[in-house]
Amino acid sequence: MMNRICIIGVGLIGGSFAAGLKQSNQVHTIVGYGRNEANLIKAQELMVIDEYSLDISEALKDVDLVLIATPVNSFKAILEMIKPYITEQVIVTDVGSTKASVINIAKQVFGHMPKNFIPAHPIAGREQSGVEAAQADLFNNKRVIITPEDNSNALSVSAVSALWQSVGAKVEVMDADKHDDLLAMTSHLPHMLAFSLMDYLMSSNPDACHYAAGGFKDFSRIASSDAVMWRDICINNPDQIIKHIEGYQESLSSIAHLIKNNQPEELEKLFSDAKSARDNWLKN
Repeated sequence: MMNRICIIGVGLIGGSFAAGLKQSNQVHTIVGYGRNEANLIKAQELMVIDEYSLDISEALKDVDLVLIATPVNSFKAILEMIKPYITEQVIVTDVGSTKASVINIAKQVFGHMPKNFIPAHPIAGREQSGVEAAQADLFNNKRVIITPEDNSNALSVSAVSALWQSVGAKVEVMDADKHDDLLAMTSHLPHMLAFSLMDYLMSSNPDACHYAAGGFKDFSRIASSDAVMWRDICINNPDQIIKHIEGYQESLSSIAHLIKNNQPEELEKLFSDAKSARDNWLKN
């Protein structure tokens, strides 16, 4: 059990992590830090955190671990801010959706990758944002990918893994570049499709939304996700996202070709194979 941790950015993910830790009784005191005092007051009222501070030196006093749960583009400023108060005994981790960029930012700020900085990414979320949307069970049976570097402290890796496991997550260790490629395909690309679909619909015929049924609602759900967070993900994982957008465009072109050339058997096989793949995935 840790005595004290600090969460920088008490929103959906940071708040859910805090709520899960409190529910599993893994931390004695959770302190929140941020610039929006109203949000921190709300987090305390919801009993997601025990206390908060707008002073980073106070927030980090005597902490065992710091979790950075803010958009990735804020990481450089945050790491520079906490650097004077972080010793080798304090574990630093994050929840960023891109990992190679986070590691590069840490190297820029510290001049090397600190052995006590353990990058992580929980593959979980909701389209709602903010601490009001936080759920103690958000990570239950969800994967959390940890991407330690070669010099990472083994005890720090174990401690971060144990905390995530205590909130119900299934922890997996992976190379940062492999993580960024996989997530660009399974998470970043679907969000780009949802955002672009809404953009296409509104620019083509805004009234079309009135005639959309459940399928459209399901497909477009993640377009309600936080715009700033997804802006930062695109900026920090551009090559992989563009690669998979272009690959998907080729797949769409193939379908368009089959439709244009009146090839019903080929269309049915493609749809049938896709249905079987998804049905099998849902069984796992």
